[in-house]
Amino acid sequence: MIDKTTTLTEAISAIPDGARIALGGNTLHRGPGAAVHELVRQGKRNLELVKTAGAYDVDLLCAAGCVAAVSAGFIGYETPFGMAPAYRKAVESGRVQAREHACATVIAGLRAAIQGAPFMPVAGLQGSDLPAARGFRTVRDPYSGVEVYVVPALVPDAAILHVQEADATGNGRIIGTRFEDVLMAQAARRVILTAERIVDGEAFADAPETVAIAGFLVDAVVEAPGGAWPFSCTPLYEYDTDYLAAWVSAARDPDTADRFIAERILDPAAAVA
Repeated sequence: MIDKTTTLTEAISAIPDGARIALGGNTLHRGPGAAVHELVRQGKRNLELVKTAGAYDVDLLCAAGCVAAVSAGFIGYETPFGMAPAYRKAVESGRVQAREHACATVIAGLRAAIQGAPFMPVAGLQGSDLPAARGFRTVRDPYSGVEVYVVPALVPDAAILHVQEADATGNGRIIGTRFEDVLMAQAARRVILTAERIVDGEAFADAPETVAIAGFLVDAVVEAPGGAWPFSCTPLYEYDTDYLAAWVSAARDPDTADRFIAERILDPAAAVA
């Protein structure tokens, strides 16, 4: 048995500047909040973020100057807090490139990466402006002769995922919706798991179907109670409404956002997870 447990600082330090990072979870739910904060603390730069639907994670990393590009279908807080102001400002100013996707095309790119294919066909893009905006090309279906849009493989250098339970060898249990976490783990060159708690692997024996992430895919495991915060983590806690409201308000102004980051994230005494 290989013990893959490590500290959050060590796990994130292995990610180089310029890496393509897939972030688990979806909008306000089960995102890797503690790891995102550590990316900010370590001053990572020129990252490309991959996610179907991001929110605080992408917004914060853009405000902190960590991001060069975002490949995602949607970035925003949906009904509770609206759009992502720091991400929007970063894109409009040209600091961050929005590599626009639909959620389905992100998934297709990850599936291509898993299968070692250069691209994956996607139905349903006809009539959309997305192929022209992103340069998605077509290939001729050899069976029907119809032109089919294809999406290039999305191979993350690292996937950072938060799970409710993991063992020391990297097996990870997800309670509730898995979102795209399993695809990200299978597609990425390196996988970092943060977990609410580390358990004996024998605990998974009674319900092996709940193990979503296979240990052989994982490079590092970090015990991080509250590690999704300020996202929710079913069934342990909901997303932090007050904190997220404060952040979204601060993120509308770059100077205020910088102060928020300095006081609430960079200051070790203020760290929650």
